[in-house]
Amino acid sequence: MDDRKTKIAIISHALGGGGAERFAALLSFMLTDSGFEIHNVILNDVTDYEFTGPLLNLGRLCKADGNLKRKFSKGIALRKYLKANAIDVIIDNRPRNNWFRDYFFKKIYGKRKVAYLVQNYNLKNYIPQNKFLAGLLYKDAEKLVCVSKAIEKQLNEKYHFTNTATIYNPVNLNADTILEAAGMPENYILYFGRFDEKAKNFSLMLEAFADSEIYRKGFQLILMGDGPDRNLIEIEIAKRNVGEFVVMIPYQKNPFGIVKKAKYTILTSRFEGFPLSIGESLAMGTPVIAVDCKSGPSEVIVNEKNGLLVENYNPQALSKAMNVLIDDSELYQACKQNAAQSVSHLSLESISRQWQEVLSSFV
Repeated sequence: MDDRKTKIAIISHALGGGGAERFAALLSFMLTDSGFEIHNVILNDVTDYEFTGPLLNLGRLCKADGNLKRKFSKGIALRKYLKANAIDVIIDNRPRNNWFRDYFFKKIYGKRKVAYLVQNYNLKNYIPQNKFLAGLLYKDAEKLVCVSKAIEKQLNEKYHFTNTATIYNPVNLNADTILEAAGMPENYILYFGRFDEKAKNFSLMLEAFADSEIYRKGFQLILMGDGPDRNLIEIEIAKRNVGEFVVMIPYQKNPFGIVKKAKYTILTSRFEGFPLSIGESLAMGTPVIAVDCKSGPSEVIVNEKNGLLVENYNPQALSKAMNVLIDDSELYQACKQNAAQSVSHLSLESISRQWQEVLSSFV
């Protein structure tokens, strides 16, 4: 009987920059603690988040001139690594929006068992629109792991896949260190995540903030993050004439102190998967105001119990909600009291068990 640990490679775009990448880093710890041998593989040289296990950094290793040549060199290096380290199982956490590239990866994986993550309701980032091509990639996959029930339902209905499961992204409820929110204003509401207007819809957030005039009550809006649309957001802030009341700060590796001190956090996305920011905010006892986008918020937020769930693309409703959680102290305290307990099912221990059950069924 072979007693060796099952060897798992978690393959990601990077280990920094966004929620899916932060999840991959956290997953490396969870699965190591569950008794698996974890190897991390990243395609781009970004490692902002802490992880555990060996790292194959293809972005740093493969620097061949020419985009196509570099991609092939990454593929060759990955194939050699998987073989040399006798990898049993692959967790593919990459965005997958190029059929030829993704079929190339499928061939590299060979006969290894593969779990493909689907991290966003916007399926075009992960699954081909063409059902035949989608079937060639995923019909024989060991598992398509969705981060929300809404995503899994969409896969089942649109593609008729039966090899699906939902495992929510976990929340690190036992953060070792909650740093003091030094230098922060006394009263603020908070967005934390990626600066990506196409997905996060900062235009809606800033329009509602300006209309709410909660800055007259002494509250600032803090935007904590990094991303490609910082300049665009600055333009929107200036257009709304709220530059005096909106502060942009870099993303923190440990944001929990800033999250904990916020009056509430806010999410205005056009679409999501299962936003870590909601779970992390609630875990810190901080209520959330989120639009009811596809998908994620409605599976965590119970309206007027741990936050407010608002109709999407409705700046008036969002503006009203911003005021309600400041003016209605009884409602606010109830949401704050319920916050942490409402995400107890997202603990590392609970989500680790679910992953262990899925992966153990592979071998």
